[in-house]
Amino acid sequence: MYIHKQPHPIYSRQHFIAVVAQASDTMDSPVLFLLISLSFSLMSSSSSLDTIHEGTSLSIEKLEDILISPDGVFSAGFYSVGDNAYCYAIWFNKPSRGKNQTVIWMANRDQPVNGKSSKLSLLKTGNLILSDAGKLTVWSTNTQSLSSVHLSLYNTGNLVLKNMEGITLWESFDFPTDTLLPQQLLTRSTRLVSSRSQTNYSSGFYKLFFDNDNVLRLLYDGLDVSNIYWPDPWLVSWEAGRSTYNNSRIAVLDTFGNFNSSDNFTVMAADYAPKLHRRLKIDYDGDVRLYSWDDEGETWFVSWQAIQKPCKIYGICGANSFCSYIVGSDRKCSCLPGFKMKNLTDWSYGCEPEFHLSYNRSESRFFQLPHVEFFGYDYGYFPNYTLDQCKNLCLQLRNCKGFQFTFSQDDGFSKCYPKTLLLNGYRSPDFPGDLYLRLPKQNFFSYEKSVQDFTLVCSSKGTVQLDRTYKRSRENGIVKFMLWFACGVGGLEIIGIFLVWCLLTRTRQASSVDKQGYLVGITGFRRFSYAALKKATKDFNEEIGRGAGGIVYKGVLPDNRAVAIKRLNEPNQGEGEFLAEVSIIGRINHMHLIEMWGYCAEGKHRLLVYEYMEHGSLAQNLSSRALDWKKMFGIAVGTAKGLAYLHEECLEWVLHCDVKPQNILLDSNYQPKVADFGLSKLQNRNIENASFSSIRGTRGYMAPEWVFNLPITSKVDVYSYGIVVLEMVTGKGPTKGVDAIDSGGETEPKRLVAWVREKRNEATAMSSWLEKIIDPLLEGSYEKDKMEILVTVALQCVEEEKDARPSMSQVVEMLLRQEIDSHSDDHGVNL
Repeated sequence: MYIHKQPHPIYSRQHFIAVVAQASDTMDSPVLFLLISLSFSLMSSSSSLDTIHEGTSLSIEKLEDILISPDGVFSAGFYSVGDNAYCYAIWFNKPSRGKNQTVIWMANRDQPVNGKSSKLSLLKTGNLILSDAGKLTVWSTNTQSLSSVHLSLYNTGNLVLKNMEGITLWESFDFPTDTLLPQQLLTRSTRLVSSRSQTNYSSGFYKLFFDNDNVLRLLYDGLDVSNIYWPDPWLVSWEAGRSTYNNSRIAVLDTFGNFNSSDNFTVMAADYAPKLHRRLKIDYDGDVRLYSWDDEGETWFVSWQAIQKPCKIYGICGANSFCSYIVGSDRKCSCLPGFKMKNLTDWSYGCEPEFHLSYNRSESRFFQLPHVEFFGYDYGYFPNYTLDQCKNLCLQLRNCKGFQFTFSQDDGFSKCYPKTLLLNGYRSPDFPGDLYLRLPKQNFFSYEKSVQDFTLVCSSKGTVQLDRTYKRSRENGIVKFMLWFACGVGGLEIIGIFLVWCLLTRTRQASSVDKQGYLVGITGFRRFSYAALKKATKDFNEEIGRGAGGIVYKGVLPDNRAVAIKRLNEPNQGEGEFLAEVSIIGRINHMHLIEMWGYCAEGKHRLLVYEYMEHGSLAQNLSSRALDWKKMFGIAVGTAKGLAYLHEECLEWVLHCDVKPQNILLDSNYQPKVADFGLSKLQNRNIENASFSSIRGTRGYMAPEWVFNLPITSKVDVYSYGIVVLEMVTGKGPTKGVDAIDSGGETEPKRLVAWVREKRNEATAMSSWLEKIIDPLLEGSYEKDKMEILVTVALQCVEEEKDARPSMSQVVEMLLRQEIDSHSDDHGVNL
C-alpha cells in the first residue's frame, strides 16, 4: 500500500491569519503592528491584500495567494475539504474555540480541485475561472468586459468583480451556499443549501427558498423523496403567519439580529443589539439557525433557530428508522426492529429490512412500538376504526408497511393511518399513539427484545409499595458490630478488586490503541472475533478467491447471511492494507463498489468481512462463458460507473491500479461491483515520483505508464478497463496472445490490443471487422449499435498516450448515451 499526500498549505495560511487576528485582539504594540505589516507585505507579488487585477492567477501551491478583507475579518482562498481536495472559499478568519475557520461561501463545493497545479484566474476577457490540475474549468463567473476588471474582497464578506466603470459584473452575495451574511439578500433566484455533513461541504438535502406562493420555506430534497417541512405543511399560509400577497420574494438579515422576509416572517435574535458579526445558516441537519459571534468566548452561539424539536425535521434519520431524544435536545437515530443501516456512515440512507415480506395476510404480524410516530406517506385517514379493523385494512392494502393508531380515552375517538412509507419517524413520551410495524410471522420472536426495549418505562408511577410488616427483634450489640466489620472489610476488598480490574483494562485498551491505531478507521463497522470468523468459514475451508493481499473465503454469519471473508496474509504488509481498506471503504459508498460489513483485528490476525457476491467474479463467468450480450453490456456500464465514482466523485481521489476481471464481482442480478480498491494507491491524480518497484497491477492489464515509469494518473485505470472490455467482447485473454497469420502464411502470437487494431485497419466497414473480433459464442445475438460504441470506447481507453484516453465519466456518458438513443429510437438490431 502506497499513500502519497500533498502538504496542506491552505491550513498553514489559515492558521497564520488566525494567529495574527488573535494577536491583534490581545496586544496593542507598535512592534506588533510593524510585524504584522511586514508579514502581509511579504505575501505575494501576484496579489494585493484585498484585490487582484485581470491577467492574474492565484495558485493553490502558493501560500501568499490569498485575499483578505481590509478589516482582516474575512479571507478568500483555497480551502482543504479532503485529502488533496480543495474548494475556493471565503471564511471568517477568527477560529471558533477548538475549531477551524468558519466557511461562509464556496465556489465549487460539489467539484473540488486537485491540491497541485489548480488555479483561480482572472482573464483579460473579464471572466473569473477556477481550473483543475488537468486545465479543466470546474467553475467560472461567466462574465465578460471590454474594460479592465478587478476582484476585491469587501469587509462584508462579499467577493466582488467590477470593471473600470465601477459596474459590478459578479458578486458572491448573489450565489450563496449555506450561509447568509448581514446585508446579503435572499431572493426569488437564490437559495441556501445545506452541506452533506459536518465534514463534507458538498450540497446536502435541505434547502431554504421562496416557493411559487411567495412563502419562505424549508424543503427536504432527499435521495428518493422530497417534502416541504417548514412551516408545517398541513397549515395554510395565513395559519402559519405568512402572507402570499407579495411579489418581491426577498429576505435580509441586519447586524442587529433582525431577519425580515417579504412574506411577513420576522426573526429577532435573543441578543438583539448591534453586533459586529452575525450569520444565518441552514445546517447539515436541516435546521436554520442564527449565529452571533462572542468576542470574549471566541465562539459562535445560536441566538435563534427555526425548529425547536430536531426530531421533527424531515428525513433526518432516513427511511425505516426513527429519531429519539437523549440528553437535552440532542438526538439519535435507530433502525426499526428487523431493519439494519444501509450505509454505516450515513443515516440519510436509512435502514433496509433483514427479512423478506411477501405481504401475504397469513404470513404477517404486527409489532407495537409505543409512542412512535411516522408522519406523512399515509394511504389515507380512517377515523373511528378499531385496532382490529385497522390491522385488517393494512393487510388488505398492497405494500402497507404498518399503521399509526391513536385512541383518545377522553372521547373514545380513534384514528387509523396505514403507511406506504416509513419516513420521518420519531419517538416521544408525549405522543399519545403507537406504530404497528408489519413484519413476517417467521422469526417473529427474534424481534421481541427490540419490542421490550420500546416498552421499558422508568416512571415513578410504575413502582408499587410492598405491603409488608415485620416484628423488630431484640438487638445484639456484638453481633451487630461483627456484621458491620465484616461488611466493611468485604466492601474494601471488592473496591480494591474493581480498581485493579479497571486499571488493567484501561492499560490493555491503551496498549491496543497504541499498537494497532485502528479506532479512527474502523468507526461504524462491526468488529468480529477471530474465533467467530473461523467458525463462520468452517475453519477457512471454502476458498473463493485470491487477491493481492490475501485469500478470500466464503462464510455464513450467525444470522445466516453469506459473507466473503478476506484473510490478509503477511502481518507487516497486512496491517498497512488493513488500515487502508478500512479507512477508505469507510468513506466510500456506491452501488457498483463492493460493500464491507466488518473486520477483525485480533493479535496478528487481520480479516475483512464483505458482502457475498452470488455469481462470483467476472473472470469466472468469462471462463464458463455464462454471460450473454445484455449482461456483458450492463457489466461494462456498471464497472465504468464504479470507477468514475472512485476517480471523480469521492474526495479521496482513489486510483484502483489493478482493474481486471478477478476484481469485478457480480451479484445475484449480474450487477457488477468493483472490489479490492481498498488496496489501491490513495494518491493525487498526477504523481510524478511513482516507483515501478511498488506498482500494484496485473500483467496484460497494466498501462504503458507503469512500464516506462511515467507519472501515474487515473488514466491507468481507464487503460485496464479498456482491456477488460475487449476481453469480454472477444473472449480472448490479454496475455495469452492471439494467433494471427503473417505475410508468409504462418501463425504468430499477437497481443489482444494489437490484434483488434489490426483487424480494424484491414476492414473497410465497421460491421466487417466487428464480426472478425467478436466472440463466436455470442452467435450474433448482440445489438449492433451498442457493440460498435462499446468496442470504439474500449479502443479509445487503450490508447498508448494517456491524454488521448477518455475519463471514466466520459466513458459512462458515451455508453449511456448510446443506450438512451437505442431505447428512444427502439430500433436495436440483432445480427
